[in-house]
Amino acid sequence: MAGEFRLRVLTPMGEILRTRARSLCVTAWDGQLGVLGGHAPMVEKLEIGSTLVTESGGQRRWFATIAGVMRVKRGEVVLLVGAAEEAAEIDVERAHKALERARHRLVNREGEVDISRAELALARASNRLKVFEHADR
Repeated sequence: MAGEFRLRVLTPMGEILRTRARSLCVTAWDGQLGVLGGHAPMVEKLEIGSTLVTESGGQRRWFATIAGVMRVKRGEVVLLVGAAEEAAEIDVERAHKALERARHRLVNREGEVDISRAELALARASNRLKVFEHADR
């Protein structure tokens, strides 16, 4: 159908999503980026952030995604990401605990704290909570 495209979301654990979509909004390295049917071919670096998929039937699906690459080519978009978690599957309590652990590590810096790893954990947990809240609206 015109204005639609095939969409696949792949992680190291396997395929997370295969659908037909009307639109896609991802978090690119330099901000939010939207894709509609007929988009020009491109490759884009993705960052930790939210991914919003509007499927061909109009259903909106939110995902918390971890950095990767998006390829747009001939009516198909493929996201190759480190991880992707649909908003409905996010364990909010676990995300809050991860956020607090990361904050504690960064504030207290006791012993051998890997700062970049703690910052990454903080960003991932914050992103999961943000995506959950967006999808709940």
